[in-house]
Amino acid sequence: MFRPVGLTLALAALVLQAGADTPNRRVLIRDITSVEGVRDNMLVGYGLVVGLNRTGDSQQTFFTVQTLANAMQKMGVLIAPGQVEVKNVASVFITASLPPFARPGAKLDVTVSSVGDAKSLVGGVLLMSALHGPDGQIYAEAQGPLVMGGYMAGTGTNGKEVNSTTVGTIPNGGLVERDTSVDLHDFKTVSLLLRNPDFTTARRIAEAVNEEFHKAVASVLDSSRVDVNVADAGDSSVPLLISRVQNLSLIVNTPAKIVINERTGTIVLGGDVKLTPVSVIHGNLSIAVTTTYSVAPIPGAGPGFVEHTREVGQGVWPNGPGNPGQPGNPNNPGNPADQGPGQNGGQGQSGGYDRSVVSTPTAALVPQTTVNVTDAPAQSMRLDEGANVEELVNGLHAIGTTAHDVVAILQAIKAEGGIQADLEVQ
Repeated sequence: MFRPVGLTLALAALVLQAGADTPNRRVLIRDITSVEGVRDNMLVGYGLVVGLNRTGDSQQTFFTVQTLANAMQKMGVLIAPGQVEVKNVASVFITASLPPFARPGAKLDVTVSSVGDAKSLVGGVLLMSALHGPDGQIYAEAQGPLVMGGYMAGTGTNGKEVNSTTVGTIPNGGLVERDTSVDLHDFKTVSLLLRNPDFTTARRIAEAVNEEFHKAVASVLDSSRVDVNVADAGDSSVPLLISRVQNLSLIVNTPAKIVINERTGTIVLGGDVKLTPVSVIHGNLSIAVTTTYSVAPIPGAGPGFVEHTREVGQGVWPNGPGNPGQPGNPNNPGNPADQGPGQNGGQGQSGGYDRSVVSTPTAALVPQTTVNVTDAPAQSMRLDEGANVEELVNGLHAIGTTAHDVVAILQAIKAEGGIQADLEVQ
């Protein structure tokens, strides 16, 4: 089995202990739940960024040309799309998140991303663009200069780019135009939705709420929802009731889970993961293939060049067939040439010599491949009853495993039934 060189083992052991063997921890209800009906809304829009320094979309980006022509027409300027240069203009998508209680006039942060083939949006300004919700209605408008988190210098192979230059932000660049706030006073029931569904945690939330109000005002519907009756709670307003409930604390159990990311070599193990007695024998076979190049002479090759000499007038090459003679040049007596045509070694009219040098290779690069196989003795590790994450991590380090080795070992232990946890491979 081939093992890549230089693979980093990122093995994180999260050991959470409230006591000797207690992985529980106390949290606020607001940290593990959300209120049903109180959420953000996604907005998206399309627009133009202008003022670029010849780094915008090319002429082949037809939708940018059409958008610019339409924008100019709204300004009272009629132009033909085929006559527009768009090097300083780029088409972009605008995205934003609308808070649950946003009122008209509230400010939003927007993100601007290039759609076409623009090289950079640095120095650009977004023209006023409408932001639509999932229902197609306009909920906000966006406009303003872009703030970039990167830069680009130089061109072609001599250029350098840091971070992305085709995505920027406009802090407070969005303006809410439509009221989407939720009227909490119409709520008859406040539903708490668990971010990590768990029946035990849902039961403890209901118990904490009932203990706070000294009566049964909360009930568990399923592993992800707990309902609180507003009328039975007796609070003067729903916002105050939600605030009172969200600030209650309780003990939750972290799930026994192991998350493995094979692409990055990251392995995260929960501190409450328990292992049954198991023995691990890990082989250490590595194969390294290396190729080197050396200079070797070509068999039968002569010197680095071959010299050919021809006697002018004879039309004969000592090392080959004759060439046709060329007419003489009376204005250049220093280079006598044939005075008459000669064919296939025929006779010429004047004497002289012509020298030709032809280079021929005498050496070549020869590849030499070496295969080294190392088969070290197998390493073994023993885990006793009740072994925890720390013992597993120390044992894997002791036998010199890599991230890929750990993935295979954990999967094998899980298949054997030695890991009492959920194994998730990303």
